[in-house]
Amino acid sequence: MSFKIITDTTANLSRILTAQYDITVIPFSYFIDNREYTCTDIDTFDDTAYYDAIKNGTYVTTSQINPQVYMDYMSPFLSEGKDVLFIGLSSGISGSFASAQIAASMLSEEYPKRTILLVDSLGASLGEGLIAIKAAQCRKKGMDIHQTYEHLLKLRDRIYQVFIVDDLMHLRRTGRLSNISAAIGSVLGIKPLLKGNSEGKIVAFGKIRGRRQVIKALAEKYFTLAQNTGIVGISYAGCKEDAEYLMSLLKEKFSQIELLLVKHEPVTGSHIGPGALALYFEGADNVREY
Repeated sequence: MSFKIITDTTANLSRILTAQYDITVIPFSYFIDNREYTCTDIDTFDDTAYYDAIKNGTYVTTSQINPQVYMDYMSPFLSEGKDVLFIGLSSGISGSFASAQIAASMLSEEYPKRTILLVDSLGASLGEGLIAIKAAQCRKKGMDIHQTYEHLLKLRDRIYQVFIVDDLMHLRRTGRLSNISAAIGSVLGIKPLLKGNSEGKIVAFGKIRGRRQVIKALAEKYFTLAQNTGIVGISYAGCKEDAEYLMSLLKEKFSQIELLLVKHEPVTGSHIGPGALALYFEGADNVREY
């Protein structure tokens, strides 16, 4: 029996991709001046205007998703007799995955004959989205929900997520940086290298002087750690030229690489701030430790 794949908008997948892979997306909200917004189509999202506004002082907040939201999206498929596989935002940076677990527990009582499996992606943006795409690819190959779930649990530990930011203020403000004492901001042009660790938390692990040099450092991580399999993702927060430069560095060495270039969606984007640039790829089993 086939199963339904559900993720959320922090997976950073376009409507074209979610339609192509038959993935249902739960919209996450962000708030500006107490007004609620959602971004359900990353292709039409004006990232330049959004991140310029943050740079100029606009204050954006986010909130944990209520379990009822997950129930509202999962229930129709369960009532149709379908099992549900959910891929969610890292529990290391958000409590929303805990809400999904509460929802799944309640729905399991209501639909005891159905299977509901949740995958904590331990990632954000395409660190989450690439796992959702892989889930759809597994389903297309004929793998059942349990086989797909086990495959994703192994895959998530091999997804390397490395990024840079222009200003650590945003991560400091929202408490998303786990080892803040190890990081230095933009003083004297020194830029921190950040990554998602094995617990799905954001940690700083290097410091490099200059924007161009730190972008080159992102590419070097791919050159040294990638397995050269699967889609490689790049997300950017109002800095498309930098993203294209990173893409050119990768293409220069690996011309056949399959790249997915996206504007960084506004919810997790509000935590990393304008100028953030991230790279996502598959590496070895313990790649998150490097």
